[in-house]
Amino acid sequence: MSDPNTNITGNTPPPSDKPENVVAAPPAKPAVAATPPKPPAKPAAKGKERRGFLYAMFGTWLGFAWTTMSASFGLMTLGTVRFLFPNVLAEPPSKIKIGFPDGYEDGKVIERYKDQHAWIVRRKDEKFGDIIYALSTTCTHLGCTPNWLEREQKFKCPCHGSGFYITGINFEGPAPRPLERWAVSIGDDGQIVVDMSKKFQQERGDWNNPESFIKV
Repeated sequence: MSDPNTNITGNTPPPSDKPENVVAAPPAKPAVAATPPKPPAKPAAKGKERRGFLYAMFGTWLGFAWTTMSASFGLMTLGTVRFLFPNVLAEPPSKIKIGFPDGYEDGKVIERYKDQHAWIVRRKDEKFGDIIYALSTTCTHLGCTPNWLEREQKFKCPCHGSGFYITGINFEGPAPRPLERWAVSIGDDGQIVVDMSKKFQQERGDWNNPESFIKV
C-alpha cells in the first residue's frame, strides 16, 4: 500500500512551514493609559463666607446703618422691659428690738447689733444721768465702719483714722462731726426699740431730744 504523502516520483515532499488547522489569534488591543481619579471638590471656605457677611454688615454704609438701627431698637426694647419689671430690693427693717434696759452694763458698748448698723451704749451723762442710746456705725467722714477699741475706749475708723469717744464725739482724724444717734424708745413689752428711720445730730442740738436716748 502506497503512502499518500509520497508523490509520483516516489519522493517524500518536505514538511510545510505552516501548521495545518491553526486559527490565527486576534490582534491585541492597544493598552489604554489609566486616568487618575479627580480629587473631590473642596467645600467653600467658611472664612470667606464670614468675611463676606461682616463686610455686608459693616463694610457698606447701608449695612452699617441697618446694624446700628437694629442695635438701637434692641437696646430700647431691653430698657422698656427693664422699666416694666424693676428689681425688688429687700431692705432691712428700720426698727429692731434690743432687749430690756437692765440687760445693759454701765460704761459698755454692745456690738452685737453692729451688722444692723447700731452700737448700743449705756453710760452716765452729766446732764441727763443714766441713759442708753444707739449710735450709728457709719463714720461721718466717708462712710466707713469704725471699730470699738475696748482698751482705748474709743471708736477708730480703719479707713482714714478718725477717732470718736464713747459718747460719739469726734476728736481725731478727718471726721468733721460726731457720730449720729438713732431714735430709741421703750416698746409695749418693755424692750428697747431702735428706730433707724430717725437720726439725731449732736452739732444741731438733737441729742437733747428725748427720743435720742432713754433714761434708765
